[in-house]
Amino acid sequence: MLVSRSFLQHHQLRHEEEILGLTDFDLAPDHMASGYVSDDRRLLSGKVRGIERVELWFDQQGTPDWFLVSKLPLKDAAGHVCGTAGVVRPVAEHEMRLPIIQGVAHAVELIRREFAGPVVLREVARTCGLSMRHFQRRFQHAFGFSPQEFLMKTRVGAALKLLEETRLSASEIAIHCGFVDGSRFAEQFRQRVGQSPTAYRRALRAGG
Repeated sequence: MLVSRSFLQHHQLRHEEEILGLTDFDLAPDHMASGYVSDDRRLLSGKVRGIERVELWFDQQGTPDWFLVSKLPLKDAAGHVCGTAGVVRPVAEHEMRLPIIQGVAHAVELIRREFAGPVVLREVARTCGLSMRHFQRRFQHAFGFSPQEFLMKTRVGAALKLLEETRLSASEIAIHCGFVDGSRFAEQFRQRVGQSPTAYRRALRAGG
């Protein structure tokens, strides 16, 4: 088992040994991990020769960006499939014209730019020339989660950065990041981070 330095940095790990015994579900959100497991099964069974798709990944500050994921089967000396290998790299500018991206790229940029305000996804879909139904479907197909989830991920990611870098209160951060109130912010934050905003900041200070 080998992983790159960038993989370790993305998952905030220091050594390869730290991933031994972990599964995809320990390292990625459930919806993404399920996709990775399904990919591996298809490759190991010989049903497909390779898999390539575009994904949105989030860095430690919660900033989303486009990445191209390529997976291939590994074969032993006898030519039998015995494992899988994957490569992840940032999407080049010219690749932003790929069909899987084109349908939702503008929507992603709009949400990333306007997340702090009252984003109306139906209006975002209309701006992209799509009905809400087709917008939902294309987003789900491209990334494995809904535009609503992307909006929430973007807001929580921005909140993480403010908790780390400012002295703003949780209620002030909620407003800055587009949440309707502090309780909604706390609810969504806990679902994605595993603890309340206050507990997250307290842990940061204790660790520092």
